Amino acid sequence: MQADYEFTTDWFSRFAGVWTELFKLAPPSCYLEIGAWEGRSACFVIETCAAERPVEIHCIDTWEGGVEHDPAGMTDVERRFDANIAVAASRAAHEVRLVKHKSRSADALVRLLAEGRGEQFDAIYVDGSHQAPDVLTDAVLAFRLLKPGGVIIFDDYIWSMEPAGKQDFYNMPKPAIDAFLTIFHRKLELAGAPLFQIYARKLSS
Repeated sequence: MQADYEFTTDWFSRFAGVWTELFKLAPPSCYLEIGAWEGRSACFVIETCAAERPVEIHCIDTWEGGVEHDPAGMTDVERRFDANIAVAASRAAHEVRLVKHKSRSADALVRLLAEGRGEQFDAIYVDGSHQAPDVLTDAVLAFRLLKPGGVIIFDDYIWSMEPAGKQDFYNMPKPAIDAFLTIFHRKLELAGAPLFQIYARKLSS
């Protein structure tokens, strides 16, 4: 990542090496992420993928923050997202089509399905709301949008606002991710699980 980006947080860089290896196996030309924040992961996808081919990137976020965020700072977060994406796209060797969905994730995912985008995405990153019902909804809808052979990436697998032993089951991604992987286990194969992120490849519809 080059110095002219405007990032104030870095929750992504420690996973960049794993993503690079995943993308070597299945280079995405059509990518979707739920939870865009300042655009660090989307900029990585632009830098990595648009260096070799045109890419279409869909970013879904309300830019209102979750239960763990201060809503007063979210206008600046969205501004930084726009600025960072513009920088990355301006340097890309190939065309970047960025579609920004300022919306609740379930609404945006349903709209994409209604538009006939089912099974058109090569990779989907699920990093939106951390509340279990929202995560499960995002996972099921994302599965419908993901191509067979495509990769779904879950972030913050063991995240919790509460200390160990006092976690709120319904305010964590892990129970939802576990439920999704269990119910869809015949249609998926795990591609890696380094504790904080979970990677799975879609085998069939």
